[in-house]
Amino acid sequence: MKEENQYGKEREMNEDQIDFRALLFKYIIHWPWFVGAVLLCFVGAWFYLHWATPIYNISATVLIKDEKKGGGAGLSSELEDMGLSGLMTSSKNIDNELEVLRSKTLVKEVVNQLGLYISYTDEDEFPAKGLYKTSPVQVNLTPQEAEKLNSPMVVEITLQPKGSMDVNVTVDEKGYQKHFEKLPAIFPTDEGTLTFFLQPADSITLRDGTKISQKEQRERRIIATINKPMHVARAYCKNLSVEPTSKTTSVAVISLKNSSLQRGQDFIDQLLEMYNRNTNNDKNEIAQKTAEFIDERIGIISKELGSTEANLESFKRDAGITDLTSEAQIALAGNAEYEKKSVENRTQISLVNDLRKYLRGNEYEVLPSNVGLQDAALIGAIERYNEMLMERKRLLRTSTESNPTIVNLDTSIRAMKANVQATLEGTLQGLMITKESLDREASRYSRRISNAPGQERAYVSIARQQEIKAGLYLMLLQKREENAIALAATANNAKIIDEAIADDIPISPKRSMIYLIALILGVGIPVGIIYLIELTKFKIEGRADVEKLTSVPVVGDIPLTDEKNDKNGSIAVFENKNNLMSETFRNIRTNLQFMLDNDQKVILVTSTVSGEGKSFVSSNLAISLSLLGKKVVIVGLDIRKPGLNKVFQLSNKERGITQYLSNPETDLMELVQSSDVNKNLFILPGGTVPPNPTELLARNGLDRAIETLKKNFDYVILDTAPIGMVTDTLLIGRVADLSVYVCRADYTHKAEYTLINELSFEKKLPNLCTVINGVDLKKRKYGYYYGYGKYGKHYGYGKRYGYGYGYGQDTKR
Repeated sequence: MKEENQYGKEREMNEDQIDFRALLFKYIIHWPWFVGAVLLCFVGAWFYLHWATPIYNISATVLIKDEKKGGGAGLSSELEDMGLSGLMTSSKNIDNELEVLRSKTLVKEVVNQLGLYISYTDEDEFPAKGLYKTSPVQVNLTPQEAEKLNSPMVVEITLQPKGSMDVNVTVDEKGYQKHFEKLPAIFPTDEGTLTFFLQPADSITLRDGTKISQKEQRERRIIATINKPMHVARAYCKNLSVEPTSKTTSVAVISLKNSSLQRGQDFIDQLLEMYNRNTNNDKNEIAQKTAEFIDERIGIISKELGSTEANLESFKRDAGITDLTSEAQIALAGNAEYEKKSVENRTQISLVNDLRKYLRGNEYEVLPSNVGLQDAALIGAIERYNEMLMERKRLLRTSTESNPTIVNLDTSIRAMKANVQATLEGTLQGLMITKESLDREASRYSRRISNAPGQERAYVSIARQQEIKAGLYLMLLQKREENAIALAATANNAKIIDEAIADDIPISPKRSMIYLIALILGVGIPVGIIYLIELTKFKIEGRADVEKLTSVPVVGDIPLTDEKNDKNGSIAVFENKNNLMSETFRNIRTNLQFMLDNDQKVILVTSTVSGEGKSFVSSNLAISLSLLGKKVVIVGLDIRKPGLNKVFQLSNKERGITQYLSNPETDLMELVQSSDVNKNLFILPGGTVPPNPTELLARNGLDRAIETLKKNFDYVILDTAPIGMVTDTLLIGRVADLSVYVCRADYTHKAEYTLINELSFEKKLPNLCTVINGVDLKKRKYGYYYGYGKYGKHYGYGKRYGYGYGYGQDTKR
């Protein structure tokens, strides 16, 4: 008992270390699994990398010109010196421009421009690969028609070597088929009109770089998929990144993730082109409106000037006028000056009235600003009003009219419009007052001229009108040229610093990451499989399992062996033989001797169920003890179905301990039989099977029998019935000094150790220990128990000692 307690303490102290080693060893012994899984995963990773479509990161660096940060200061100052500052747009915010660059509206324009809503796949390749600008046939469907599609339109094209083509169109569960003898061709459908064109080249470049003539083409199968442009734009927006390089600069990096280098570069180039085009249109809108207004006025003045010059020519021809008197010239000069001022006044009145009409008839439209107005306050009000309208247009690119910012801006625009209207009214009133004053002065000079000859007065009147119209016409021509300069001076808003270029290495799939994942899977899959296998193992396999289930000491592990034994295969220990089984039972024998005190001789051997090798262990243990020169008797107390008769091939099966238990007057020693195995080994078989085995074992006769045997023998081995089936062994336990509980690897269920622990805790069997029988050393996890590999590879006792006990079907291994 002392040794058992010490053994238990040592086991608890080393429990963590033993568990760790066992856990590690449990996986290491399956190293071929890991090697095979890792190799398989690496091969799979190689194939994946070989066939997967690489994704590249294409990026360009651009400078966004922002007048707030000095991007357009030089141009603004130059135009300001020319008096054209009102034609330029207001400063822009960099963040707003970045939002415009990544907006779905702009991306959709790029998708439509490049035809990216139509994708091509070469089905002759394995795996099928996408085509960009290399498809032998181009399919066209207008963006407007494509936007109306409810689902993608799949166009299967089979191009024949001679140029004919078979087309199969599938969309919305509807199908269209048609054959074309030559291309180009038109194919009307309910969803839109498809047009087909051959690649505009003498030869077509394949994916591997080879070129084939269109006349020599083999039959090819191409699939064109037409999606909604907005759906494609959303997909591109997810892969598009527009980020500033820092907060202190207006430089941005535009990046796109795409499987085609050329397509990615084309997309970024077209994105910047469309952005610059749109921003230039916005900046030129005021100048364009002004140009339209000036052209309209030039047309009117040109007609009036032509009419005046014709009248002057006709008057001179009819009247024969060649010169005027000096006095009349002086009067006429003064009158002409006031008449000129009066004309300029009427021109200003006309301009103001035109602007009033334009303002009332156009909602949220910019006003012409540089048309010859002389009122600085009015010009300033118009410029501020135009700036607010341009800001509203920029915000509407990325927002809706319900946005609070735009709602507030609309309120400000309406207020500013009212201010412009009020300024126009005030300016008009001032001009009308000036007109009355000029008319009075002109009338005074007219009265002075009235004394001049009528012909001269008529001539001067016509000449004055011609001079005034000519001056106004020249002024409008000058303004038109200034406006044209402003249009020509508009620069792109985004300046390309670094052109679109792809990284040398694809961002996906990443080779190192794929191989790392393959390595993790190669290790993880076997670990998972082994773990699941361990979870489904309900039977013990060896010492490691037993030590996890119970604190009962393990005194030995008996391996399977294919060594030749006696005729029935149950005797494995022989005199003068130094084999594995002999060494195993010597080890068990030694451990049991350490657990027994000097006066303790009785060893009980039992198991949970039949077939675990109880009789095999008890018989060979008895033989091993007898080889020490000790007198040993093995008693067959499994009286329900005695097994020693078969083990030792006893002929007189009726004689046995049951005769003594039934009749205590019988001489017990006469029932003991000698053994042919060893002269020191004796057998007391079970005898005839009694009708009341439990009652016989409960009587005092068993105690007297054991005392008698202890006096005549050095060791008494009790081969008892399986304790999990009957209670006989519990009754026998009172006469034993030590109990050996036999378990069998790959046979005994782990749940049965609940019974063993209960027996140990409640001390129903004295000095309990356990022996593991039938350990398969082919399972390398148990190979470290033994150092006797020279005795053989496989051990097969389990195939020979699995006798039944009458409690169920015989078990064989």
